[in-house]
Amino acid sequence: MNRSLRAARVATFVYFVLNGTLMGMWLVQIPAIEQRVGISNATLGSLLVLLGLGAFLGMQVAGRLADRFGTRLVVPAAGVLCAAALVLPGLARDPWALAGALLLFGFGNGCVDVSMNTHAVHVEKAYGRPVMSAFHATFSVGGVIAALVGARATSAGMSPTATLGVAGAVGIVIALLPARSLLGTAPASAPTSAPASPEPEPAAKRRAVPGRIWILAALALMCMLCEGVANDWSALEAKNILGAPAATASFAYGTYAATMTIGRLLADRVSRRFGPAAVLRYGAAAGAVGLTVVAFSPWIWATLIGWAVFGLGLSGCVPQLFSAAGHTDPAAAGANVSRVAGLGYLGMLAGPALIGWMTRLTGLNHTFLLPALLLVVAAVAAGILRTGATGATGEPAVTAEPELAQRP
Repeated sequence: MNRSLRAARVATFVYFVLNGTLMGMWLVQIPAIEQRVGISNATLGSLLVLLGLGAFLGMQVAGRLADRFGTRLVVPAAGVLCAAALVLPGLARDPWALAGALLLFGFGNGCVDVSMNTHAVHVEKAYGRPVMSAFHATFSVGGVIAALVGARATSAGMSPTATLGVAGAVGIVIALLPARSLLGTAPASAPTSAPASPEPEPAAKRRAVPGRIWILAALALMCMLCEGVANDWSALEAKNILGAPAATASFAYGTYAATMTIGRLLADRVSRRFGPAAVLRYGAAAGAVGLTVVAFSPWIWATLIGWAVFGLGLSGCVPQLFSAAGHTDPAAAGANVSRVAGLGYLGMLAGPALIGWMTRLTGLNHTFLLPALLLVVAAVAAGILRTGATGATGEPAVTAEPELAQRP
């Protein structure tokens, strides 16, 4: 069991890296595809909404399929679908074709996102200790791989079609290789003393779950909205508000991304020692402080410090919410993760647009006070992670499976 559990964990890392790489390969090809299709930035922005819509739909479908058929089947199938769909934007020659390509690629990406997170919940349950944040950190590693490969392909003169085609073909192979190492079933059902429990108890559970799940989803929306703001506006704020050169301004996003990755590599240990509620409470509070520093900073060095604190604080928040959603009801882990991830993803898409609208009313740097306020709300509501979970990311899972908790 120890060896198979380790193999399942490694396989989960592979799928997180794969998902980050596939998404990153599309992102680095955006300028070339935009130019070839002949669309404006505004039109591209509208088409990207379809990418988000497809991802949201894919999350809802994959979550239910994972609960019904198991993640061992759904995760590799979703990986193959996402990798195959990656080539479609490279084949598009007009806005309509690109719209359809982005919808399908977004659908595949959403399927991978939820199914691999659901499997990560099952792995975490089997380990009996927090391991979710490290999985999310490796997603960022995939983005770095995509940036390096994309830059190399561009310098070698490869077209977007060839680059995405090769990446998609390699992605299909990688999606299939670790499939046998995935857990066959959710290891969530610790033996119960009364297998044939009366009907009223499951019914009560079903009535109790949605309220907690929607609170977790709302918190995910707040946190991922802040991530979206940092992704799209950090470098522009440094350039347009502080007058930093483009090369220096890029360090704003780079600083945030680096501390986000470092924080996610460390967050599992912090969660194991202090609990997931503490990670969310103090992480969201630190993120709010970092954004406030950015909002009022007149110096680039202070702004970079602000983004560093923001990335480090926010790093562990979303993994705790996904994990709590999956552990709330192990029999519906996929559906619950899809609800939380889906609403969070909508927040990530809506955040940059909301900031853009607010710049009509105030300076770009001052608009960051709104996401900072949302993080304060998330910090106040962090106690939701202490209640209502069945073996959720912390102590209950450890005590339920002490022998697994000792394993690396």
